[in-house]
Amino acid sequence: MRPVIYQLFVRHFSNFTTGGAPWGTREQNGCGSFNAVTDTALEQIARMGVTHIWLTGVLRHATQSSHAGLPADPPCVVKGIAGSPYAVTDYFDVDPDLAENAEQRREEFSALLQRCRRWGLIPMIDFIPNHVSRQYHSTVRPESDFGLHDCCDCFFARDNSFYYLEPHRSDIPVQLPGGEYAPERGRGRVTGNNVASWNPGAYDWYETVKLNYGSDYRHGSHAAEALPSLLAPEYALPRTWQLMNEVLAYWQDMGVGGFRCDMAHMVPLPFWRWIIAHARLRDRSAFFVAEGYDDHLKLIDGPVHEALLSAGFDGVYDGVAYEALRKIYEGGAWANDLDRLHRSESRLFSGGVRYLENHDEPRLASPLYWGGHGEQVARSVMVAQYCSSCGPILVYNGQETAERAEGPGGYGGDNGRTSIFDYTNLPRFQHWTNGGAYDGSLLTGEERKLRDFTGHLLTLLQHPALSKGGFYGLNWANLDTPDYGRRPGESVSGHHLYAFIRHYRKAKSTLLVICNLSPESPVSTRIHIPRNAMEWVGKKPGKYCFIPLLDTEASIMEADDAMLETEGLPVLLLPGQAAVLEWC
Repeated sequence: MRPVIYQLFVRHFSNFTTGGAPWGTREQNGCGSFNAVTDTALEQIARMGVTHIWLTGVLRHATQSSHAGLPADPPCVVKGIAGSPYAVTDYFDVDPDLAENAEQRREEFSALLQRCRRWGLIPMIDFIPNHVSRQYHSTVRPESDFGLHDCCDCFFARDNSFYYLEPHRSDIPVQLPGGEYAPERGRGRVTGNNVASWNPGAYDWYETVKLNYGSDYRHGSHAAEALPSLLAPEYALPRTWQLMNEVLAYWQDMGVGGFRCDMAHMVPLPFWRWIIAHARLRDRSAFFVAEGYDDHLKLIDGPVHEALLSAGFDGVYDGVAYEALRKIYEGGAWANDLDRLHRSESRLFSGGVRYLENHDEPRLASPLYWGGHGEQVARSVMVAQYCSSCGPILVYNGQETAERAEGPGGYGGDNGRTSIFDYTNLPRFQHWTNGGAYDGSLLTGEERKLRDFTGHLLTLLQHPALSKGGFYGLNWANLDTPDYGRRPGESVSGHHLYAFIRHYRKAKSTLLVICNLSPESPVSTRIHIPRNAMEWVGKKPGKYCFIPLLDTEASIMEADDAMLETEGLPVLLLPGQAAVLEWC
């Protein structure tokens, strides 16, 4: 089954408080909870065609809110009021903000995992291996704390948990943008984004410190050559490896079935091979998705995506495909530019995680991005992005109702993203959640249409041609195809019109996909299908019919092989509309 992942940010998803204020407290702006993600909510998500549910922001992290026995963290190590979920303070605990009874928070989370399973949803959580909060201390398993036996007088030691700043300055603490951090007086640590400074900047991950996996990151991927192999005995493993295996085992035992691994390219590849293999000894179906990029922070030789997939990941973020699609609206790119991303022989074709939103990226409907057209082209870009590969799909809560990141913010400012640092809400999404009824009774007509379309499309992704089939681009064969409203010879295909075939040979299953990516102009044209394309899908000379699978009101079309090659299949698409046709 093709994985369809729904990212459910608990703090936002089940927050039913409306309004609120920038930099508002939990009491002012509200906060979602584990218990409020009910069976009704999960049933509706499952009915959309979702297979995996990524419960985001679950682990206990640095925050300016306090709970019984858990005082607030110093403001200088907290971004926002609620705090970043990626500044974890205890790998073995969950965020008390998300519990109705903070003392029963792990039990409430465990019950949520059981509800997910009841609806056939595989629950995932974040695994954040590169860095932890400067305030990290496990109250659940203090014996498994990081840094307990570290030698703090050297930058790097194999079994240290952290990297320590040089020279050793006993009289000076680390200076953070929000003030000095007294606990690191004389024993400063490297910041999470590899910044070895006593004064990390405002744009650094200053609230976190980098973890050490037994190699000196300053030497890049070459430092990993001396790390243990997959079959190394326990005594040969760096201490951080052993602690992280304990972390994953803890959550797997509770019922977690998968992990979204944060900034996976910043962690040595031998560790990934080892930890994924051990996780699958406990659960053969353990699902691993990597956030990985080919940037200057990587500790991996060669292309990051291929390396992480070869290490055992089920999927790796396909940021290249995301950026290419967005550039059509922000950078002057053409739809023609997308074809090079969809080679069937590429590992990313079957292992790249396709997305249009996540907590790091702007909302598709935000007027600040996608040329301000995201809401108008939401349907066609979803089809273009999700139907052109076989890999996992990621959908972010609120995407299905065209959420615009209009809830109260704070630390992140007005940047087109729903803040992960603050107590906020999802105003349009609340039209569906409706105070916990999850009945969509407050949805506008357009919001309801988009949500219904999203569910229909996600379900369609299990079609054999889309989940297992190959890809054949048609834009090259239609570069000179005239629009009925254009001059002869003026290209319609290439800029906003995108057409391709998906075919699964074993099932003799073929789909024709056509997307009008324009937010303003309708397309009335003909799509030519060349003879070698018909041979590729194994179609013999004769008559065929094309059955619409997304628009049930559209008519079935008929054409023979000669017409497809010479005249082309007639197509009429409104702005932002797409068609998926079964070729029979």
